[in-house]
Amino acid sequence: MDRLECDRMFVAVLDLGSFSGAAQRLGTSASQASKLVSRLEALLGTQLLKRTTRALAPTEQGVAYHARVKALIEEYDALSASIHDAAGLPAGRVRISVPVSFGARELAPALLEFARAYPEIEIDAGFTDRHVSLVDEGYDLAVRVGAPVDSAMVGRRLCQMRLVTTAAPEFLERHGPIATPRDLRDLPCVIDTQPREPDSWTFRGADGRPFVVPVRGRVRFSDAGACADAAEAGMGVLRGPSFIVGERLRAGRLRVILPEFEPEPLSVMALYPPARHPPLKVRVLVDHLAKAFRGEPAWDRGW
Repeated sequence: MDRLECDRMFVAVLDLGSFSGAAQRLGTSASQASKLVSRLEALLGTQLLKRTTRALAPTEQGVAYHARVKALIEEYDALSASIHDAAGLPAGRVRISVPVSFGARELAPALLEFARAYPEIEIDAGFTDRHVSLVDEGYDLAVRVGAPVDSAMVGRRLCQMRLVTTAAPEFLERHGPIATPRDLRDLPCVIDTQPREPDSWTFRGADGRPFVVPVRGRVRFSDAGACADAAEAGMGVLRGPSFIVGERLRAGRLRVILPEFEPEPLSVMALYPPARHPPLKVRVLVDHLAKAFRGEPAWDRGW
């Protein structure tokens, strides 16, 4: 067991409050995390953690050691990154948090292209719709849709995503034309429960100002793809992201309704912690993603 590996694990355990959380951050098992910390305690000849069945707590020596060794690890990592940067050789592990649906459908292919182009960089992508804390959870980068939750993060826009109101042709035949967003109050809708206010849909009026329409529906899914399937089956009107509904619109399985009321598109952002000199591995990945999504997105064409 490498001493630096033991130190990294100890710092992660205290930062996250558990062996399992630290193991997930560093890509190993909880049992291995415990072994690394025990090995460190044996090397130092002192107890750093008080362990019970319910909780972990640092000893006085553990608190002092954590503060000093964390600073040393950060300095070591910065030095290592600067050497690689000076040589122009991006290398190391990049942990990136990406949203589930958009990440699997659109980001994963771009990340695979990046991995082929930079064989010295290891990609560790976590797929979640939860807004992770990049610093606390050890992520280098996040891709998020919409306004950043943490304004302290550095952001670069990769592309835009439209929110499109759609319905299946058979649904429109049954219910007739839909002239204004307010007509939706009397129609069944398919509700994507992932947004913060899933039962309130925002539209843009003729004056450019947004307005909100309450909607209802008996089909409620927490996955945009499943919602699109439900809308295609005629279960109701759907407000969906264009990367999900674009293919269905091109094929005619869904139709755009109320296009003149479409809200402002959402920005897809690459976010990373502020630093005077972001690591080269992060910079080249952000540049790669910006290039991959440059111009009009493929999902917005042809419908």
